[in-house]
Amino acid sequence: MTANRKGILLMIAAVASFAVQDGFSRHLAGTYNTLMVVMVRYWCFAGFVTVLALRRPEGFRAAIRSRRLPAHVVRSLLLVAEICVIIYGYTLIGLIESHAVFAVCPLLIVALSGPVLGERLSWQRWAAVGVGMIGVLIILQPGSGVFSWPALLPLISAFFFATYSVLTRLTTRDEPTFPAFFWPGVIGAVIMTAIGLPHWQAIGGIDLAFLMIYASISVFSHWLLLKCYQVAEASSVQPFAYLQIVFVSIIGITVYGETLALSVVLGTALIVAAGIYALWHSNQAAKVAVE
Repeated sequence: MTANRKGILLMIAAVASFAVQDGFSRHLAGTYNTLMVVMVRYWCFAGFVTVLALRRPEGFRAAIRSRRLPAHVVRSLLLVAEICVIIYGYTLIGLIESHAVFAVCPLLIVALSGPVLGERLSWQRWAAVGVGMIGVLIILQPGSGVFSWPALLPLISAFFFATYSVLTRLTTRDEPTFPAFFWPGVIGAVIMTAIGLPHWQAIGGIDLAFLMIYASISVFSHWLLLKCYQVAEASSVQPFAYLQIVFVSIIGITVYGETLALSVVLGTALIVAAGIYALWHSNQAAKVAVE
């Protein structure tokens, strides 16, 4: 099996795991306080990155050393906000519509790369961003009787995650990537413990098992994604990340009885097509620059 083929399979497995994780989070956050659910998830994730740091060949302290701790604090706050907002959105508008709107995130990263990272963006990439936003408008249908404010939550979440991602690229320009992976997990766990612990609710029966499975899958999905990027180039596997929308839709329809509206299908198709085009154009430009 080639490295890229293995990477593609790992990416598909990762996004399938993320979809299952989101399915559990929709149930848990709909039954218990969202902040508590996210707090438990962060506890497991902090434990995961700590174990990884302890196993690094350069040693624990060297592995987590960073000159950009203030930036990591900001990234941690953004990631905490993104996760809390999107999970709360699941409980209000469901998995399908939330992920359909959130799919615009890669295009928001493109838009933010210019002012934050100083990248020169071609008109083709700006056009892709514009098409993606048209897709979002088709899904949200502002001005119609079906629009509601909770539909903005996944868009806000996408903006938070796009900003987080761009800052991640900024912090990893002149230092290893592992601190950028480690610190959001640990700092996020501290933040979520402070704001989530006061909202602790007793969990019993099957929901306690669901919470443990949810936390375990959150760690497993990140491990799959880490392995994916270790064996294959990001440009080769990134288009397959959009399969998460398919897996989420299956869970939303079969488990939660959600419906797949025509406007969501059309809007999502535009967003995904624009995202894949932007990625393809970026790869082509990189090849020309190398030549």
